[in-house]
Amino acid sequence: MRNTRDWAVVLMAILACAGARGAEPVLSFKAHGEEYVFDTGRLRGKLCSQGRSMGLSDVVHVETGAAVSAGMGLMSIYRLLDQETRYPDGWSWKSQSRLLPDGAVEVRWTADETHPFDMLARYRWATADSLDMTTTLTTRKKLTRMEVFVASYFAKFGEATVYANNDGHPQWIEAIEADGVWQMFPRDPEAVAIIQDGRWKRPAHPVDWAIRPRLAGAVAMRRDAASGLAALVMARPEECFAVATPYGQEPHYSLYLCLMGKNLEAGESATAQARLTIGTGITQQRAIGIYEEYAKASR
Repeated sequence: MRNTRDWAVVLMAILACAGARGAEPVLSFKAHGEEYVFDTGRLRGKLCSQGRSMGLSDVVHVETGAAVSAGMGLMSIYRLLDQETRYPDGWSWKSQSRLLPDGAVEVRWTADETHPFDMLARYRWATADSLDMTTTLTTRKKLTRMEVFVASYFAKFGEATVYANNDGHPQWIEAIEADGVWQMFPRDPEAVAIIQDGRWKRPAHPVDWAIRPRLAGAVAMRRDAASGLAALVMARPEECFAVATPYGQEPHYSLYLCLMGKNLEAGESATAQARLTIGTGITQQRAIGIYEEYAKASR
């Protein structure tokens, strides 16, 4: 009888392990105090760390154990700019958040004396390795070339590339120091006019962007040679007028999406979608496929 009981225990353990291996990923956030935790089976971490609107933080790739995020996190709303004003950034602007019934998280910012607009961001897992972010801004006064600048800071992912046109040929162009510390890849000539209208000269931390070739797609990639991980940030091309990065080894290890860039009348809204994808074995060709699938599906 003792042996029978022992075998039963072993069998239950085996079945439990098999069930865990075959379990579906949990594509939802869970409320934990002022923040939201996640473990999709491929990525784990938190959103709105300590109640702050800083996007994803403490992100770890489950299979490799490698850290993914650093600094002010991934897919966070940083600078808020129009032709005349740099508004206090999304990190310092007080927000409210809530868990939605489908496991997504909604973050809201309400207009105040320094922000003449309301803003909302929804974070939702599309797959175990892809996070979707939808940002909506509703203005209370007329705004010219309004921009929402989304930032992602990685853990020493030292190679940065952007999918852009090289003499009319789409290819991944590496951001190297010889081409500038801070580099901006515009969608078109109108985007260059927005970038150079004076908004980036305003404090704090003004930036002198080197204008690089035009985008072939609204997507950029950072790669970590040690872990083999690659991270893609992407957006719908009609909603993203530029993609930006410092050169690969610059200590910010960041990627940025310049969203919207629109003229808005009082009471008008604008929405932009973006995605973060993280994984191993993402070749440059596969990265193009991932982006093209996203752009097609999000239309």
